[in-house]
Amino acid sequence: MRPKPMVEIGGIPILQHILSLYADHGHKDFIIACGYKGEFIKEYFCNFRFRNSDVYFDLATGKSLLTNSKIPDWRLNLVDTGLTTQTGGRIKRCSPWIQKETFMMTYGDGVGNVDIAALLKFHRTHGRLATMTAVRPPARFGSLTFDGDRVTCFSEKPQVGEGWINGGYMVLEPQVLNYIDDDATIFEHAPLEQLAAEGQLAAYKHEGFWQPMDTLRDKQLLENLWQSGKAPWKVKS
Repeated sequence: MRPKPMVEIGGIPILQHILSLYADHGHKDFIIACGYKGEFIKEYFCNFRFRNSDVYFDLATGKSLLTNSKIPDWRLNLVDTGLTTQTGGRIKRCSPWIQKETFMMTYGDGVGNVDIAALLKFHRTHGRLATMTAVRPPARFGSLTFDGDRVTCFSEKPQVGEGWINGGYMVLEPQVLNYIDDDATIFEHAPLEQLAAEGQLAAYKHEGFWQPMDTLRDKQLLENLWQSGKAPWKVKS
């Protein structure tokens, strides 16, 4: 069984879909926090050039040559962050490579057409330590309105079934690392709660497409969008 970021949509791991969105906005230096079955991620990128090139072999000499390569100019640092480390701990373990710069963070199991440039501009404008992209989750079921036992309104799977939630795609200042204690820290609990209490957490409201991949049904939905040629998160480049 492969880790969730390596589940494929259109034959491409969802992790690569996410990286492509950032790269399309000019951000091409990545730190991947590896955990469960992180070797799948390492092996994938280790063989990335081979997978995306034509290959010439001279069997007599053992020489090989890659041609017609379609390789993005990304730089990836794959960091082992432990099998049981929580989300905050994984960020903390990546701190030696973050240094003292503003950095962006998201999860490896959801895609959206988030305007990364607008998100970063918003973060730099408000001056707080952290920005979270807020999204409205797609409702999973049809919505009913009653008058007694009579249905007065039925709406099949309205786009907005609940309020705003954390959609990932965060922008963080390096001081945020001080809010994380150790490997056991869940980033979505004490750190974000404390940042919010101190007025240091802002929300960038994304009204566009966003979809997590939590279930097989979610995967099939994303796959159908990709195969239809109407995947909202697909970059043009």
